[in-house]
Amino acid sequence: MSTTIPARDTDIATLDAVQRRVLWLATSIVHHANRVRRTPSGVKVGGHQASSASMVSIMTALYFHHLRAPDRVSVKPHAAPVLHAIEYLLGLLDRRHLTELRAFGGLQSYPSRLKDPVPADFSTGSVGIGATAPIWSALAHRYVAGHFDVPQGGRQVSLVGDAELDEGAVWEAIVDPVVPHLGEVLWIVDLNRQSLDRVVPDIAAGRLAAMFEAAGWHPITVKYGRRLSAHPALCDRITEMPNEEYQRLLRATDPAELRRRLGDAASDIGDGDLRGIVRDLGGHDLGLLLDAFDEADAVADRPSVIFAYTIKAWQLQTEGHPGNHSALLTVDQWEQLATHLGADAADPWAAFEPGTPEAELCAETAERLRRPQIELRPVPDVPADLGRRHTGKESTQQAFGRFFVDLSHGAEDVAARVVTVSPDVASSTNLGGWINRGGIWHLGDRIDWFADDTDTLVRWRQTEHGQHIELGIAEGNLVGLLAELGLTWSREGQPLLPVGTLYDPFVNRALEPWSFGLYAGAQSILVGTPSGVTLAPEGGAHQSITTPSVGLEQPRCIAWEPAFGQDLEWTLLHALSLLGRPGGTSSYFRLTTRPVDQALAAVPDDDAARERRRAGALRGGYVLRAAPEAPRVTLAGAGAIMPEVIAAADELGAAGVPADVVCLTSADLVFRALQARQGLGEGEHAILDELFPPDRKAPVVTVLDGHPHTLSFLSAVRRVPIASLGVSDFGQSGDVEDLYRHVGIDTDTIVGAAVDLLED
Repeated sequence: MSTTIPARDTDIATLDAVQRRVLWLATSIVHHANRVRRTPSGVKVGGHQASSASMVSIMTALYFHHLRAPDRVSVKPHAAPVLHAIEYLLGLLDRRHLTELRAFGGLQSYPSRLKDPVPADFSTGSVGIGATAPIWSALAHRYVAGHFDVPQGGRQVSLVGDAELDEGAVWEAIVDPVVPHLGEVLWIVDLNRQSLDRVVPDIAAGRLAAMFEAAGWHPITVKYGRRLSAHPALCDRITEMPNEEYQRLLRATDPAELRRRLGDAASDIGDGDLRGIVRDLGGHDLGLLLDAFDEADAVADRPSVIFAYTIKAWQLQTEGHPGNHSALLTVDQWEQLATHLGADAADPWAAFEPGTPEAELCAETAERLRRPQIELRPVPDVPADLGRRHTGKESTQQAFGRFFVDLSHGAEDVAARVVTVSPDVASSTNLGGWINRGGIWHLGDRIDWFADDTDTLVRWRQTEHGQHIELGIAEGNLVGLLAELGLTWSREGQPLLPVGTLYDPFVNRALEPWSFGLYAGAQSILVGTPSGVTLAPEGGAHQSITTPSVGLEQPRCIAWEPAFGQDLEWTLLHALSLLGRPGGTSSYFRLTTRPVDQALAAVPDDDAARERRRAGALRGGYVLRAAPEAPRVTLAGAGAIMPEVIAAADELGAAGVPADVVCLTSADLVFRALQARQGLGEGEHAILDELFPPDRKAPVVTVLDGHPHTLSFLSAVRRVPIASLGVSDFGQSGDVEDLYRHVGIDTDTIVGAAVDLLED
C-alpha cells in the first residue's frame, strides 16, 4: 500500500477558513431542518449540531489535505452534516440538498451508501458496526487484489465517537488475529468525553490506548493544542481534573470565574487569552492533526489509532453542556454564530468566491479525490444443475459440504469467485472438502505442521491464494467481513461470491451487523447450520427457534430451508447467480445435520418434469405428493421435518383421509407471492396456484422445525382453516424423535392436528 500524501503544503490559515465554513454549513443544515423547514407531522426532525462540531477540525484536515482518491472513510453517524458540508464545498452535492436533511428523498440522517445523493463510502448509524467496517473492507480488498486484477487500494479510515468504544463489536474486531497486519487501517477517535446523556466520568484514554497497543495497533494521542501546550502548569491542572470539571470550565464565560476554578495554573495567561487557551485541545489544532496523520502513515506495518481530544459543540453556545447532544441553537444563537464565523445568515449556503485561496483548495481537493469509473466484471454464468444424483440418506449440511467440490469440477470459473468465511466452525459445517481443495486464505503463507499427519481430515494450508477465510469465534466479525466481500463488485469491479457459515442458533447474534451490511448494499449468502430442535442432543442452548421467521422478514434477502439435497443444490446455485451485480440479492440458508432418505424427494427422471420441479423449488416450493382424489387436508412442511409430514400423509391416506403434501423450499418467496397477489408487493404469484390449486382447496396443517407463526400466513392463500405446528419454547437434550414428540412436530401430532381441523 502506498502511503504517499498530496505534495501540496496546505496553508493552515486557508485550512482554518475552510473549517469555519464547514462548521457553519453543518450547523445550518441541522438548523434549517428543525427551525425553518415545515414538518406537518409535528415530529422532531433532530440532528446533531454538537456531535458534528467536535468532528469539524478532524474532517477538514483529513479531507482537504490528507486523503487521496483510493482512500475510504467511515464517518461517525452523528457527523453526517459535516460530511454533507464537505461534499457541498467540493462540488459533489447540489445546493438544494442542504435544505433536505432527514426529508423524504433527501439527505439521510446518517451516511448511507445507497440512499444519500452522494453515496457514502460506508453506511453508518448502528453504533460500532460502521466503525469496524473499514477493517473488513481492508481485508476484502486484500483478498480480491490477491485473486483478481483490481485498482490499487488506499487507506481505510474510521472516524469513531469515543462512546462507540463501549460497543463489544468494536473490541471483537480489534483483537482478531488478522487485524494487526492491516497497516492501511486508521481509526480517529473523536474524544469529546460526552455520550448521549452525560459527561463520561472516566474516559481513561491512556487505558484505551494501551488496549489498542496490546492488540497490535499503533496508538497516537493528540491531546493539547500548541497554545495550551505552551503553559505546562495549566496542562497539568487540566490533566488532573475529572472530565466533568473540565466540561464545567467550558461553560464559564467570565475570566474571573475561570481563574477562581484554575488557581495559580492560569497565572501566566492574560484575561483576553484565557478562555481560548483553555479550549485549545489537540483535536482542533489543524497543524497537530496533520502531523498525527503523517505519523500514522509512517507506520505501515500495523493499524494506527489517533485519540484526538475535542470539545463537543465546539464553537457553539451549547459548548460543554452535558445535555447538548441533541440540543439545537436558537435562531439568535445561530445568527450570532454567523457573525463569529464570518458567514452570512441571510445567505447561509454561500460557497467560497472563485479565485480565493479557499475556493482553490476546494477545487484542488475535489480533483485529488476524484475516483475513476469502475468497470464491473460480470459474474460467470452459474449452471442450473451440477449433475449429482442425491441418493441414500443425506443431510442438507452434508449436501452443502459436497456442493462446492462439485462446483469446482462442474463450473471452475464460478468456483474461482467463491470465498467462504466462518468463525472457527468450518469443519463442523462440512466445509472440509472445499478447504482441502482451495486452501485457507492468509496474509502470507504459513506452514501446516500437521500436513504429514494421516489422521488429519482437513488440510490447513494457509496461503495468499486460498479461498476460505477463518476468523476467531465472533459472529459479528464474520458477517462484517461477509458484507465487505459482498461489496467488492461495486467497490473494485470484481464480484465475489461470498458464503458465510455459522451455527444457526447464533444467527440472531450476527443479525444486526449482517442486516446492516444488506442495508449498505452487500450481497452474500449466510448459511446457518445445524438448526432447530433437530440438533437434539445439543440441548436448548443450541436449538434455534425464531430464525425461520427472521429469515422471512429480512429485507434484500431470500430465506431458504430446503429439505433434500437436490433442492439445496438447485437453490444454492440460484442464490449464487443473484450475487455480485446491480439489483442482486443475498440469501440465508437454514440447514440441518439430520440424514434424510433422499428417495422421499421423488425427483422426476423425465427431463421436462425434472425441470418443472427445479423451477418450483426456485419459486418457493412444489407439490411433493398429490392425493389420488380431491384432498381433505393439505400438509405443508419445510426442511428436516418433511419425513414426518410424508409419514403423516401416509397414515391419513390409510385412514381414508386423502392429503396433499407441499414441500416448501422458501416460505419467504411464497409469502412474497401472496403479497403480490393481494397488490401489496411486486412479483409473480403463479406459485400459489401451483402449491394450492383452487380445485384442491382444503384445510392446511403447516409444520417446520421453528416457530409455528412462520407458515401461518398460508391460510390466506385459499382462506381455509389452518393448524400451525412448530417450536415455541426452548428445547432440551434428547434424541430427535423424543424432541419432536415433546414439542409437537412428530407424525402423530401432525395427524391429530389434521383430524382436529376436519372435525371443526
